[in-house]
Amino acid sequence: MGSRIAVPQMSFGPSATIKQLRAIIQAHADDKIVLIGSSLGGYYATYLAETYGLPAVLINPAIRPFEYWRTHLGEHRNYYSDEIHVVTEPHIVELKELEISQLSIPQNFMVLVQTGDETLDYRQAIEKFSASLCIVRDKGNHSYENFASELPDIFDFLLSRID
Repeated sequence: MGSRIAVPQMSFGPSATIKQLRAIIQAHADDKIVLIGSSLGGYYATYLAETYGLPAVLINPAIRPFEYWRTHLGEHRNYYSDEIHVVTEPHIVELKELEISQLSIPQNFMVLVQTGDETLDYRQAIEKFSASLCIVRDKGNHSYENFASELPDIFDFLLSRID
C-alpha cells in the first residue's frame, strides 16, 4: 500500500483531541506511523510519541501550555474555520494530565524552533528536548518561516526512524 498523510480536523479540548488521535493511531496500528505537530500540536505529538513509541517532528512546540492557558480563558475564534471555542479551567487540568516531564526515547524527536517565535519561548523546547535532534533557526516566527525548506531534513529524519 502507498504512503498516506492524515491531517484530521481535531475536536476541541485536550481530552477530546487525544481521544480522537488515539483512535486514529489504534485504527492504523499495522501502519508505519510518524507524527508532525506544531505549537499545541507539538505538545500532543510529544504525548502520543511517548505513549506509542512513535517518531515525531515538533515545530515551535508548546512545552507547558497549562501554565499560560489561564490567560486565555474564554471564547476564541479558530483562524482557519471561524469556529468559536471556549477555553475552560477543566481544559487546563486536561493539558496538565498530558504532560511528559521526562522523555523515555529522546532520539524519536526532531525539534525545529525559530528564535523570533512571538508566542512561545523557544529555549523551553531546547531545554526539554536537549537529548533530541534540535534545529534552531535565527529570527522567524511562531508560524515557522520557510518551513518548506526544512522538509527534506524532516523526511530524512522520519524515514530513518521507521522500518
